[in-house]
Amino acid sequence: MKILQTPLQNAFVLEPEPFADDRGKFARIYCHEELKEIGHYKPIVQINHSLTRQKGAVRGMHFQYPPKVEIKMVKCINGSVYDVIIDLRRNSSTFLRWYGEILSAENIKMIYVPEGLAHGFQVLEANSELLYFHTEFYSPEHEGGVRYNDPLLNISWPLEVADVSTRDQNHPLLSEDFEGIEF
Repeated sequence: MKILQTPLQNAFVLEPEPFADDRGKFARIYCHEELKEIGHYKPIVQINHSLTRQKGAVRGMHFQYPPKVEIKMVKCINGSVYDVIIDLRRNSSTFLRWYGEILSAENIKMIYVPEGLAHGFQVLEANSELLYFHTEFYSPEHEGGVRYNDPLLNISWPLEVADVSTRDQNHPLLSEDFEGIEF
């Protein structure tokens, strides 16, 4: 597996290296030993699946507050999405910067989202499906979010936004004096 640094501190794109023959292909998508190279030691405790039907729909931007912070690895298994992460860590050298990467069933890339980053995506193809590998259980009382269209972040979504849940529309905008979150 190739592990590629993104412009955000401790966030990576994971590129499985498939073996292909006339039957199809095989790729390892998770190896705890390989991820130790980037300091990943926490076990995966929950795996989630999402299906988003509408092209242009946006989900996000989600994170969990301490003490339930999580590392998240995200993989597209059907269709394609523009996956976005935002650094919310108070003392990070990449604080309030965002990064986007196309994840698709075809390119089999994954994104490694460290603790302290918000995550979301825009669907590029109808009926896109994602798998999420989490190092912490979902905790509703610790969930947080940032608005997908926050002017302070100025995320450049590739398509016109077609659909956003009420919950995600109600995430707060960041204030000019937002100092980040201590993770």
